Amino acid sequence: MRVLVTGAGGRLGRVVLPRLRAEGWEVRATSRRARTDPSARWVVVDLATGEGLVEAVAGVDAVLHLASSPNRGRQTHRVDVLGTRRLVVAAGQAGVRHLVYVSIVGVDRVPIPYYRHKLAAEQIVAAGPVPWTVLRATQFPEFLDGMLRGASRLGPVVGDPAVLAQPVDPGEVADHLVRRLTAGPLRGIEEYGGPEVLRFDEAARAWTAARRSRRPLLPVRIPGGLGRALRSGGLVTEATPTGTRTWADHLADTYGGTDAR
Repeated sequence: MRVLVTGAGGRLGRVVLPRLRAEGWEVRATSRRARTDPSARWVVVDLATGEGLVEAVAGVDAVLHLASSPNRGRQTHRVDVLGTRRLVVAAGQAGVRHLVYVSIVGVDRVPIPYYRHKLAAEQIVAAGPVPWTVLRATQFPEFLDGMLRGASRLGPVVGDPAVLAQPVDPGEVADHLVRRLTAGPLRGIEEYGGPEVLRFDEAARAWTAARRSRRPLLPVRIPGGLGRALRSGGLVTEATPTGTRTWADHLADTYGGTDAR
């Protein structure tokens, strides 16, 4: 079985490729620039223009669509929306039997411009000719880690203490994607999250403890509809099964360990 993985050089792509190969998939990986890797066949594809797309989908059984261009204005629309439409059309013409699109929990509830593009891409996949699955995952712990770094640039950790997050390990998402590809098209949306829901202040305290930092938390309430969506659980899911690796596990791997949560 041959699978085309778009965005294979990204955080999720890097961990899913070896798992696909271990399960016997023949992997064709896309990048916007030429790459050399004996363990996968890399092809150059630019979703923003469609360059290389027809050749990339030829002869594959499934497509795992990871490519995205977050928070880049018009480029996000060109890649995530128009590029997804090009991919769906090309895959349909090539006779691809399953297209898995990776999205984000909350794209239909949280008013963030990038999420509107992801939701539009979901709708394109669902309306297309290729049997499909959409997997919405919660945020990776690396994203939360980076957000906390940004929030503490001026000293204290600034944030809305009641915002809820559910970090999920990208390796566990990758394992779930391999299972979903093997199981075949769901023709629906599935959600997958981490094992625990954390308030921002809980996550921040564990993060500062792991870094052996005494930075205080400066609570700042996010206003409007965005704040209400984030505080009411717009980024979390009750779907099961969930991953098993916790925020504390990530902190231990990254900073040397803490029992704080």
